[in-house]
Amino acid sequence: MLIAAAVCPHPPLLIPAALGAAGDPPPALSAVGDACDAAVRALAAAAPDLIAVVGGGPASREYRPGAAGTLAGYGVPVTVGEGEPVLPLSLTVGRWLLGRAGIGTGPGSRGHGLPGHGPPPPGRGPRVLLQAVDQQSPAGACVKLGTAIAARAPRVALLAMGDASARRARDIEGAPDPQAQDYDEEVAEALAAADARWLGRLDAAADRELMVAGRAAWQVLAGAADGTRMCGRLRCMASPYGVTYLVASWEETGAG
Repeated sequence: MLIAAAVCPHPPLLIPAALGAAGDPPPALSAVGDACDAAVRALAAAAPDLIAVVGGGPASREYRPGAAGTLAGYGVPVTVGEGEPVLPLSLTVGRWLLGRAGIGTGPGSRGHGLPGHGPPPPGRGPRVLLQAVDQQSPAGACVKLGTAIAARAPRVALLAMGDASARRARDIEGAPDPQAQDYDEEVAEALAAADARWLGRLDAAADRELMVAGRAAWQVLAGAADGTRMCGRLRCMASPYGVTYLVASWEETGAG
């Protein structure tokens, strides 16, 4: 059963090492990073049995908890984890966010607890699931996957990784794209309201037109939340590079 969720974006530059000699990130990106940290800490604080990290990729598949990812494909010599990098960008950043919050991602991993809270009792930390979802998957398939993930443990927390529209990034110096802006604002409202049904109705055809990377993961979240009453909070909405980044938290309030 889903008891908590978080939505975070996955820009490579969210990982400080990716900035290299560029120095500190711009304030807007720092705000996004701080919001992501708070959202992931809230997941761990909900004391889940399982934390599922879900993000878009070229195909739907589950990865072992200790799988590694790299930013080399983006011109950044940064690797998250050990071993051959196999994770898509979304799960690479998601795995990094878990580690930053002190949540273990090794094989058979148990969480390491939150900074300042000490380790959890032996055997009591959350298991970790890294799940890629084909970014072209239709809504029904995404929702079905979410329902299956929510059934994998009595207490499930889900971290949905995905960016909103990047269409305005085609011309960062130009006026904001009205259609992209409307889309982003509507998704932000749905996340703030924990409106799983609205997310479940998002049109996959808009992904390519509006350059949206998060739709499939958001719809997995919608499936996981089905039948559970959630309250939502939008922690951050920013577009530091012409791409809209949304950070939100959901908390279970009872059966719906």
